[in-house]
Amino acid sequence: MAMNIVLVEPEIPQNTGNIARTCKATGSILHIVKPMGFAIDDKKLKRAGLDYWHELDIRYYENLTDFFEKCPGTYYFCTTKAGKRHSDQTFQDGDFLVFGKETHGLPEPLLKEHYENCIRIPMAEGARSLNLSNSVAIVLYEALRQLNFLTLKEEGVLTGRPD
Repeated sequence: MAMNIVLVEPEIPQNTGNIARTCKATGSILHIVKPMGFAIDDKKLKRAGLDYWHELDIRYYENLTDFFEKCPGTYYFCTTKAGKRHSDQTFQDGDFLVFGKETHGLPEPLLKEHYENCIRIPMAEGARSLNLSNSVAIVLYEALRQLNFLTLKEEGVLTGRPD
């Protein structure tokens, strides 16, 4: 199985490209809920995601209703408005980590309806938010850490290493 990253109405192509690259590196599925603030063929999007586009599992949805109808599961809503830390949540393989658009986050009615599943990354007083792609990486890697990194490769090979 795999973790699921959900971007609701992403606006900045570089963020989405970076997130796509993170999904490729972690074997996660990327779900994009429209509308998007850019075209999917945007050069900045492709450059940030490098040459991984043909290897990614990316799924698109017309709106949140379409997404929820097609993707049953356990959802965690990542927001600065949550009362619970992301690291206090216990994640399971296949969970959906849902992130809102860069300028407004997730809709408040959605957060109120699912407040028990809202999580936040701790930040210094006065900080509005973290960059979206950084937030995805932080929460995703915490979930993967809890799952013992699933099937991710954990060792690298250093060439020319002295024996």
